[in-house]
Amino acid sequence: MKYPKTKELLNQLVADLGQMQMVVRQTHWYMRGTGFLTLHPLLDSWMDDLNEQRDEIAERLIAIDGSPYATLEDVVKHTKIESTPSTWDRSITERFTVLSQDYRYLADLYQKGIEITDDEKDFSTQDMLIEHKTNIEKRLWMIQAQLGKAPERDN
Repeated sequence: MKYPKTKELLNQLVADLGQMQMVVRQTHWYMRGTGFLTLHPLLDSWMDDLNEQRDEIAERLIAIDGSPYATLEDVVKHTKIESTPSTWDRSITERFTVLSQDYRYLADLYQKGIEITDDEKDFSTQDMLIEHKTNIEKRLWMIQAQLGKAPERDN
């Protein structure tokens, strides 16, 4: 089988990007407080970006003879991004802290994919993963700035 670890990693991304869309959507719908008027429409573009990444990754998976997860059950079963109850009692800061953690996870997963594709010599997929990781890192920087922190993990 060609690129077995790459296929597994891409399917993990399909599941995690699907779950991440829901995390961002929950933040979008349940946010209240200072910054709402600016942040609420911004999150629409973030959801669109995650959807585009997921679609591109799923299509690449198909192109290398894989089968992407394509049901909500698949996403729930395979995602490693935590689901939290929808409540009104979390601040924008608390919600963005969760987004920061989840985007950090995605950046790390993309890095793992870059390493796997290097080992398996799937440089076309690697190129795509590098681009997506760069975009995720930029998003992470923006979230951290909203939280008054530097882009790195605990600063």
